Amino acid sequence: MTKARDFFGLVFSKPWVRALSALVFVALLGIIFNAEGTFFKWSTHRDMLRQVSVYGMLACGMTLVIITSGIDLSVGSVLGLSAVLFSIATLHLAWPAWLAIAVTLLAGIACGTLSGAMIARFRMQPFVATLAMMVFARGAAKYLSGGQKVSTAVAQADGTYKYVDLPRIFSLIDHRILGDNIAVVALIFLGCVLLCWLLLAKLRWGRYLYATGGNEEAARLSGIPTGAVKLLAYGLSGMFCALAGICQAVQEQQGDPEAGTSYELTAIAMVVIGGTSLSGGRGGILFTLLGVVTIGYLEKILSINAVGEASRLMLTGIIIVAAVLFQKTKKA
Repeated sequence: MTKARDFFGLVFSKPWVRALSALVFVALLGIIFNAEGTFFKWSTHRDMLRQVSVYGMLACGMTLVIITSGIDLSVGSVLGLSAVLFSIATLHLAWPAWLAIAVTLLAGIACGTLSGAMIARFRMQPFVATLAMMVFARGAAKYLSGGQKVSTAVAQADGTYKYVDLPRIFSLIDHRILGDNIAVVALIFLGCVLLCWLLLAKLRWGRYLYATGGNEEAARLSGIPTGAVKLLAYGLSGMFCALAGICQAVQEQQGDPEAGTSYELTAIAMVVIGGTSLSGGRGGILFTLLGVVTIGYLEKILSINAVGEASRLMLTGIIIVAAVLFQKTKKA
């Protein structure tokens, strides 16, 4: 009995085993509560990947931040600000798509870098710095939009509204390929995953991220520019938020200043369920990918079984606590 317990303890001490176990458990729930066979339809899985992609982009940035032993509470608000900026640029100002995307990405990077600067330069706690950015970005989104959704209805000087056509970039991003089976938004998310994997697994700065999160003082004494590392992590997080905001605006065909509210909760849940340690220094983007799919399936199963949003939010909170406790149990 002791040997068996030690064996299972060794197996489940591996982050990828825990992440995969959570996915298998959720898949079993889908098989049991299949909503009269809806879970077994290909369209259910296809739509799940599309719906979870925006959250997954936020989770990519959150992974980098958490590996450095930080947290980013501003991701939802920066998404909302980015959605508003992109919609104003494309719908109201009729900017070229490349310029609107570039400006939106730069705005996201600026928000993330500012959070990183407050943490690295002024030694602010990540919780406090990103909480301030969360409030600021949400306020900026409401200020730029006038508290209204930015849609194809453009206000004129005489108080009337003129309706404009959606730019082509909207149909390009909100499009499906391969026989309407793969959404372009999902491909963008997978591109974000690939970028994070290359950074963490193949580049020197990826090792710096892990070293900073594992022991910042030791990393600094070893010659690692820990301040620049934090700027990189939070700057990339802001960039992924901007990408997510663009995709959100495209899917909704408008820029909603309230978009992204509470998305940070889901992004953190995805990272934690994937096995990335909140204490920093351990984890990976492939673990987060498992966490994204796990949460995606859980949301889809609850949706097809007509479970209310309130219950979903409470369940997500319970899952975060359970995942963190499970990590600590295995460490002990």
